[in-house]
Amino acid sequence: MTVGHDETVTDAAVLGALVEVEAALTRAYVRQGIAPAAAAEAVASAGQRVGSDVQALAAASVAGGNPVIPLVGMLREHVPADLRMWVHRGATSQDILDSALMLVARRAVGDIQASLHAADAALSAFAAAHRGDVAAARTLTQHAVPTTLGHRAGMWVRGVRRAADRLAEAGDRLPAQLGGAAGTLASFVEIAGAAAAAELPAVFADELGLAAPDAPWHTVRWPVTELGDALVQAIDAVGVLAADVATASRTEIGELAEGTGGGSSAMPQKQNPAASVLVRSAALRAPQLGATLHLAGAFAVDERPDGAWHAEWPTLRELLRLALGATATAATLAAGLRVDAEALARNVAATGGLLVSERLSLVLAPALGAARMPELVRAAAQGADLAALLSAEPAVRTLADEQGAPSVDAFVAELLDPARYTGLAGRFVDDVVTRKRPAAAGQENA
Repeated sequence: MTVGHDETVTDAAVLGALVEVEAALTRAYVRQGIAPAAAAEAVASAGQRVGSDVQALAAASVAGGNPVIPLVGMLREHVPADLRMWVHRGATSQDILDSALMLVARRAVGDIQASLHAADAALSAFAAAHRGDVAAARTLTQHAVPTTLGHRAGMWVRGVRRAADRLAEAGDRLPAQLGGAAGTLASFVEIAGAAAAAELPAVFADELGLAAPDAPWHTVRWPVTELGDALVQAIDAVGVLAADVATASRTEIGELAEGTGGGSSAMPQKQNPAASVLVRSAALRAPQLGATLHLAGAFAVDERPDGAWHAEWPTLRELLRLALGATATAATLAAGLRVDAEALARNVAATGGLLVSERLSLVLAPALGAARMPELVRAAAQGADLAALLSAEPAVRTLADEQGAPSVDAFVAELLDPARYTGLAGRFVDDVVTRKRPAAAGQENA
């Protein structure tokens, strides 16, 4: 699911973000005139020299329970002795790790947004192209009433857009973390005074391109849970697309097909909907990961939790990985989606007119009586010709005459035409297709 899409959340990416955060803290000191410019240069240089030995850092992290402790030691080894005091000055491990994960998340969210917008564009074009293609709507797996393929695709678009909007909002709000050992900024007050300490988190956040925190959020985990919720919603949205495509591509339905099907190791005739299957696998996993983030958030006790915080790291990264893979795969799926018009028509006609039973009841029941209409529907369900049954009804003949139909058969044929019972489906398609999204903001025009 994630192959080729998860580079922004790899171990190496996290290590790079940790180093970047340490350097940003020193730059923030320099910007405030607290540390010498040489300190920022030294920490940045040390970060480059630490390299990307993720395995060594991971092994060294076990003793202290997080990777920041050994990383600080590695950085200090490469900083001149007279500047070493500015490495990690006043910070706690949580400041660095939380900020690094927010940095990783912000970058991943950008990629996810791009994939959602690509899916939106492809699905919007698909909806417009198939605006009037009549299809059998299904409720509880069974034929219900007519709809259009364009309207179904428009619903996919609406789900994707709402998810993209929510993800954009969550991504824009990702804050830096800076609070010191217990979230009081006491160490920074000691280093620079109360006024400078109060301003430092915003300067630090600006260096990272993250939102400035209102206060340290060591045990107030909404940045993680709200991001997790938005990621789950994004995966949900493309999961619906994938589930619908997988169902419609079943051999006995055959209405849709992926641009390129997956083969079978044992059955050469098969063209499996591989992309849909992979996206669905992500959609099945994502909600539980989101729930784990909420569980961790609910147990963020004291001034730093004993395990709940640690549970967030792999969970959030895996959820980001799934969102990256699922949305990118969904964009490819949407761009290559193919329609079998003959299958659509065949399935619409499969019940011999019963697809418009609701319309028949609305139009004919007042003339036929409440009991007679269900009798005719039952007879048709058992194999009788519904059109012939209706044309033979005296009340239907009278109604046809009253409405000026050329014949009772023409009147009945019009009633049984599924294309004349799709409601406002076309208008809904037009609405979603014409609401273009600004590329940068990702917001719908009013």
